[in-house]
Amino acid sequence: MAVLLTACGSDGGSGGAPAATTAPGVGEVTTAEDGVQEITVQTQDDYVFTPDRFTVDPGPVRLTVINVAEEMTHNLEFSEGEGPEEIGEGVSFLAPGEQKTVEFEVTVPGDHRFECTFHLQLGQVGTMTVRG
Repeated sequence: MAVLLTACGSDGGSGGAPAATTAPGVGEVTTAEDGVQEITVQTQDDYVFTPDRFTVDPGPVRLTVINVAEEMTHNLEFSEGEGPEEIGEGVSFLAPGEQKTVEFEVTVPGDHRFECTFHLQLGQVGTMTVRG
């Protein structure tokens, strides 16, 4: 018995096809009352982060990942050795319907790649850019 798996890739800028339901505030970088930049990224029953690109200033970041999938688990880890500085924080497991928040500090301008390690081979990657 043969099984064929296919996937659609991202166009690299728009986060791929829009999710059927995007949670409120997804993709908007805001600054909280405590001065921390906040961004929410969404995953769903596909191999795309929504958004797959966002930009922050140097300083503290509070990243929330929401999984609106009905079936798929995801994670979000910053790719080791792929950015101008290591970011050890990430979300190691996110079941359908879960959301988790991590906080970290960025100081070096440039592109920080992140990925779902469960679906890396299927192209589920994104980029956080830190302004210079």
